[in-house]
Amino acid sequence: MVSSQPRKCSSHRRELSTMTATPEIPLVPKWYTVAQVAELLGYGESKVRMLIIAGDLRSLKDGRSRRILPEWVDAYVAMRAAQAEECWYS
Repeated sequence: MVSSQPRKCSSHRRELSTMTATPEIPLVPKWYTVAQVAELLGYGESKVRMLIIAGDLRSLKDGRSRRILPEWVDAYVAMRAAQAEECWYS
């Protein structure tokens, strides 16, 4: 016996499963690469590397790469803002 009703396709099931899924939570990076920090600050990668070498921007070594925590970027920006205010009022 052949059924006269149309079969539901698997794409319909996929659509239902995506509608009931939990909303996506954006991932917040735990640390940045040198390239990401350069983009965030509007600097070149070599400038960021020089800030690290000079000790103005903290970083840690992860294998062959350097990683910078977001709070270290914030601390650098705060330090630069404080330096700019000192020069502004002088």
